[in-house]
Amino acid sequence: MKIAILDDVHPIILETLNKYNCELLIHHKTTLEEFKQIIHLYDGIIIRSRLKMNAELLCLAKKLKFIGRPGAGLENIDLAFCESNNIKVFRSPEGNMDAVGEHALGMIFTLFNNLNKSINEVRNGTWLREENRGIELKGKTVGILGYGFMGSTFAKKLSGLGVETIAFDKYISGFSNDYVNEVSLAELFEKTDVLSIHTPLTLETIKMIDKKFLNNFKKSIYVINTARGKSLVTEDLVELIEAGKVLGTCLDVLEYESSSFEFLDAENLPKPLAFLLKSDKAVITPHIAGWTHEAKYKMGKVLVDKIVSQFF
Repeated sequence: MKIAILDDVHPIILETLNKYNCELLIHHKTTLEEFKQIIHLYDGIIIRSRLKMNAELLCLAKKLKFIGRPGAGLENIDLAFCESNNIKVFRSPEGNMDAVGEHALGMIFTLFNNLNKSINEVRNGTWLREENRGIELKGKTVGILGYGFMGSTFAKKLSGLGVETIAFDKYISGFSNDYVNEVSLAELFEKTDVLSIHTPLTLETIKMIDKKFLNNFKKSIYVINTARGKSLVTEDLVELIEAGKVLGTCLDVLEYESSSFEFLDAENLPKPLAFLLKSDKAVITPHIAGWTHEAKYKMGKVLVDKIVSQFF
C-alpha cells in the first residue's frame, strides 16, 4: 500500500505502517498543485490541516482507500465525497481530549486568578495583592456546548471542583451521568456562569456564537473556546466584554487563523483581536490546547491502530 504523509506526524504512525510493508512518501512541503499531479498514485493519505482535501482534489485520487487525520477536526476533508466514493476517513480525538480538557482548565484558572497580569507585574518589580484578588470556580455553573470527546472529557476534568456541570448538544442525548447533567439550550442559557465551546466547525457552527447567541444568557458569563475560532464572532465578543455581558474570555483558537491554524497577519491585527491582546479580561494561547507531547503520540497511535484494524 502506497501512503502519502502530508504533514509532520508522530513517528509511531510511520513505524507502525512500515511493519506492514507500506510504501511511505513524505510530502511535508509538496504544494497543492504538485500533489494534484501525483495523488492518483496513492492508496492512503495522512494529513493534519495543511492541504484541503476537497472534491476537486479527491476526484483525481482514483486509488484512494483512506484518509487519516490525527486529531479531531475534519473540516478540511470533503466527507460527503469520501462517503460516496468509499474512501474511509479516520480521526483520533481520543488522543488529545485530555490535553484539551486540561488546557481549558488552565486557561480559566489563569483568568480567574489574574495570573498573567500578576506574574508580569512581579517580574517588573510591582507587588499588588488587593488589585489581583481572584475569584473561585467552585460554586459556579459551567455550561458545555457540544458533548463529544472534548466536551465530555472536560466535564470529567471539572469533577471534584465543586461546580455544577451542564451540557447541551443538538445531536446527542441521554448522556447525563456522574459528571454532567444534560440540559436544553434554554436551560444552558439560564444557568451558565462559564460557557465552554466544544463544537466542530461546520456550515452550521461558523459564526454561531455571535452577539445574539451570547445575549441569550441570563447571567453575565465567561467564554472559553478551545474548539474552532471561526465559530465565535470576535467583534461581537469584544462588544459584549465592553458592555459587561461577557466578564472575560479564554481563547485558544481565533477567528483570524488560517485553515492550517496559522495566524494570518501579525503586522495588521484586526481591531477586536488587538483589544483582546491588551485586555486583562482575555487569556489567549496559539491553538495549543491539544498540542502536548503526550497528545501527539496518542493521536498517532489511535489513528494508526484504526487504519491497521481496517486494512491489515
